[in-house]
Amino acid sequence: MLTTLNTSYTDTRAADLAWALGREPLPALAVLDLELADTKVQLRLLGASHQVLLEEERGICSETVACIAGSSTPLPLGVAKRVDDWEYEFAARVEVLSPGSFAGRAQELLALVSDHPHGLAGVFPGSPYAFTALLAQHHEGQVHWRTWHAYPQDGQLVATRTKVGVRVPAGVFAK
Repeated sequence: MLTTLNTSYTDTRAADLAWALGREPLPALAVLDLELADTKVQLRLLGASHQVLLEEERGICSETVACIAGSSTPLPLGVAKRVDDWEYEFAARVEVLSPGSFAGRAQELLALVSDHPHGLAGVFPGSPYAFTALLAQHHEGQVHWRTWHAYPQDGQLVATRTKVGVRVPAGVFAK
């Protein structure tokens, strides 16, 4: 799903992005509700980037990557931790592209996400390449999502990957 976000472009630099786990739902400009296997996933576009909410009988997991006022946790390159009964893995990278390469990559990503049944992309006013996009899937008992945050003025594209799976209790593999 592709939407135009009716708001000003708040997160104007890749370096302004912060990461947080466990935040309450923030006001969203666009939402896509999904049911992936037995897991409810909500992809949320914020004025300041994205939030993903995951819910199943074991509990709730929320990831926020956005410009978060007062946040002291910058966007990490990688995180692996337990969240309730889940194993959570996150990775981020910043690509710096030339203007021509940036436009091509932006068009490719927007087409991929907007045509996908589990994708949500929002374009900010002022540039067709200022966007945030999210794509979720369920694979081998885990929920995966990828996100892209585009900063055309700097030629920067922030890409993230997240994987959340059920933690296997100790002794399950014992004979």
